[in-house]
Amino acid sequence: MPSDTLLAIANLLLPEVLVTYFDLTKHEIKGEELHFYFIELNEVPKEFIGIKLQSKGFFTEATVQDFPIRGKNVFLHITRRRWLNEATGKVVTRDWSLVAKGTRITSEFAAFLKEICQ
Repeated sequence: MPSDTLLAIANLLLPEVLVTYFDLTKHEIKGEELHFYFIELNEVPKEFIGIKLQSKGFFTEATVQDFPIRGKNVFLHITRRRWLNEATGKVVTRDWSLVAKGTRITSEFAAFLKEICQ
């Protein structure tokens, strides 16, 4: 992120996990929609510290819908990183639970919707 001010605003509006572990690379306003594009940082997951990992690119971008902002639908375009465990030859990733099971929206937004629909 280019500035501390932008980072502070992002912390207020976006899921904390995105601001902490991802770079916001681009944003767009398309009519009544806001689109934010994130790429996972090249930081080895805590559970794999001490294991020799090599960054091996990215998974296909996933798009999830988040809470609306100022009446605009918000879409988060998330590109996750993968690493190769050099000892085992297996691909490893962080365990992200950004998407609520069975939906295409964030877990927080799904919980909010579930609460207001009861």
